[in-house]
Amino acid sequence: MSADLLMSAPTAGVPAPSGRRPLLSAVLRAVGTMALVLAVVVGLWVLALKVFDVSTYVGKGPMDVVDILILDEDAAALRSEIAGLLGRTLIDAGIGFLAGMLAAVVLAAVVVRFRAAESAIMPVALILQTVPLIALAPMLILLVGRGYSIVAVMSAVVVLFPALVNIVVGLRSVNPQMRDVVLVYGGSPASVLRKVAFPSALPAFFASVRIAVPASMTGALLAEWLATGKGIGYAVVSAASRSQIGKVWALVVVITLVSLLLYLVAQLVEAAVLSRFGQTGRA
Repeated sequence: MSADLLMSAPTAGVPAPSGRRPLLSAVLRAVGTMALVLAVVVGLWVLALKVFDVSTYVGKGPMDVVDILILDEDAAALRSEIAGLLGRTLIDAGIGFLAGMLAAVVLAAVVVRFRAAESAIMPVALILQTVPLIALAPMLILLVGRGYSIVAVMSAVVVLFPALVNIVVGLRSVNPQMRDVVLVYGGSPASVLRKVAFPSALPAFFASVRIAVPASMTGALLAEWLATGKGIGYAVVSAASRSQIGKVWALVVVITLVSLLLYLVAQLVEAAVLSRFGQTGRA
C-alpha cells in the first residue's frame, strides 16, 4: 500500500459525501447573521445621530443617504460616478487580497516545513503589522512607485499577518497519527504538508479569507488615499475637503455595503467548500 493510495482515503481530506442540509443551514446562518449586522449598524447609526445631536448638515441618516443616491435630481450622475470609483477600488482590493493571501500561504508553508525560517519570517510580518501604514507609505512609494504595485504592497501588508498566523496554526493542527502513517509508507514531509496539512487547514484558511476580505478593502482605500489618488479612498478625502458632505456619506455607505456583501460571499464559499470536504466546523 503506497502513500499515494493511502492519501486517497476520505480521512486525508478528499471530499466526503455530505448532505445538503448542513450546507443549507450554514448558508441561512450566514445570511441571517449579515441581516442582523446590517440592522444593528443602521440602528446604531440612527441612535448616534440622535444621542450626540449631530447637525443635519454634517450627520446624514439612512433616509438622507437614500435621497442622495436615488431620489435627488443629480442622483443618477452621482451613482454613475460612484460606480466608476467603486470599480477601481474593487480592482485595487482584489489585487491586495490575492497578493496578501498568496504571500501568507507560501510563507506559512515555509514556516511549517522549515522551523528555522519562523524566527526570520514572523518578526518581519509582525513589524509590518504593528507599524502604522501611513508611516510606511512614503518609503513604500519610493520603493515601488504609485501604480498597481503600491496597491498590492499596501493591501498585502494589511492582509498578511493575521492570515499568516491563522494558516500556520491550521497547518500545524495535523493529526499526528495521520502524519506518522504517511511517513511510514514512504511519504516525505512535503507529502505530509501537501496531502494532509493543507486539507486539514481549510477551516483556518477560510477564516483567513474572511479576515482578508475587509482588510484588503481597507488597504486599498489607504493606498488610494496615500498613494494613487484614485478610487473611493481618494474620493472620500477629496469630497470632505470640498464640504460635499452628502457625497462623503454616500461613498462611505456604498463601500460599507459592498464590504459586507463581499464578506457574505466569502462565508458562502466557505460553507460550500467545507461542506464538500465534510468539514462543518469553523476555525
